[in-house]
Amino acid sequence: MAKDPIKKASNGTYYFRTNLGYHPITKKQIQKYRSGFKTKKEAREEYSKLILTSPNDFEEPKSLITFGQFIEDTYLPWYKTQVKESTYLNRLSAIQKHFKFFYQMPMDKIKALDVQNWQLDLSKRFNPNYIRILQGSLSIAFDRAIILGLIEKNPSRMIGHIKSKKTKVDFWTLDEFQSVISLLYKGDFYEHYLFICFWFLFMTGARLGEAAALHWKDIDFNTGLVTIDKSVYYKNMEEYKFVEPKTRASIRKIYIDDDTINELKLWKEVQQKVLPDCELILSYNGTPTSKTTLPRPLEKLATIAGVHRIKVHALRHSHASLLISMGENPLIIKERLGHEKIQTTLGTYGHLYPNSNYEVATKLTGIMQYKSATESVVNSTHNQFTVEYHKEFEKNNAMTMQ
Repeated sequence: MAKDPIKKASNGTYYFRTNLGYHPITKKQIQKYRSGFKTKKEAREEYSKLILTSPNDFEEPKSLITFGQFIEDTYLPWYKTQVKESTYLNRLSAIQKHFKFFYQMPMDKIKALDVQNWQLDLSKRFNPNYIRILQGSLSIAFDRAIILGLIEKNPSRMIGHIKSKKTKVDFWTLDEFQSVISLLYKGDFYEHYLFICFWFLFMTGARLGEAAALHWKDIDFNTGLVTIDKSVYYKNMEEYKFVEPKTRASIRKIYIDDDTINELKLWKEVQQKVLPDCELILSYNGTPTSKTTLPRPLEKLATIAGVHRIKVHALRHSHASLLISMGENPLIIKERLGHEKIQTTLGTYGHLYPNSNYEVATKLTGIMQYKSATESVVNSTHNQFTVEYHKEFEKNNAMTMQ
């Protein structure tokens, strides 16, 4: 037998609490509480009216739905179904961190001025290009809100993006990298681990997430072929997962040189003595290398070596720079780096071809072989603009022959 929802309070009045389903937009459970009824009959009549009411009738006014509610309860669950898992996980923390600026604001009360103030706040701490990426995500969220009928205009698109800034690609030359890598003592297990991490990133141009996800089975030591088909999303030492790479072009096979093969064989021999069951290549503790592991050692080594400090991702740029200095075709570099479009490769590294125009001019010198005509055979060259020239030319020519 069902329990009677009508309860009697200590002061003699009656009350009830009931569940009326789920909110059509926020998807949260709708619970209603009523109290202060003098008789049980009055309470039951009100209860009967409520349970016959559609959840849509309880839809909150737009102004009561905050941006935070929309993002957490509506937008993110939808966005997760629209992109790859790796993309969602990589962007989730940025969305939740930087969108908090608007979280307490009612959806339909956010104006273009608010977005501009958000831009200005971010510009004090972040690169303009990063802010443009964040605003792109914000615009998508507002677009979704328009589709759902929560707002009428997109305040983010109304003000546009802040001006982009062309960033200089940072990298190490081969000599600079050699001065750094030479400082690591492979007789120490952890330093040997750092050595193979930096070596592999510099010699392959792989992204850190791609390299950290590599297993020993992904390398064919006979052919030198490395299969890159996953990346690692790293939350902490206990929580990480292997996910699809950045783009379809990121799934690729690259060949590595004999020196890198030999260094990997040596590291595997050492690693297996300490971690006999470790399947990961770049690991000293059985878990994938995280993005927080390598920056500090790299900075310290750079200081000792007397070279400028770079970020770990710049080792990828260093590999591209090395290939360019070797005269490699941009299409080969594109495939090796896993770029989806050649424009990405050229746009990022095109400035590293400083002497290309001079070299082209040098190659063009002497390429043309011809003999100049001794007389005109094309009468059409005589026109109103050249008549006087030809008269003067013939006159001077006649005087010369006298």
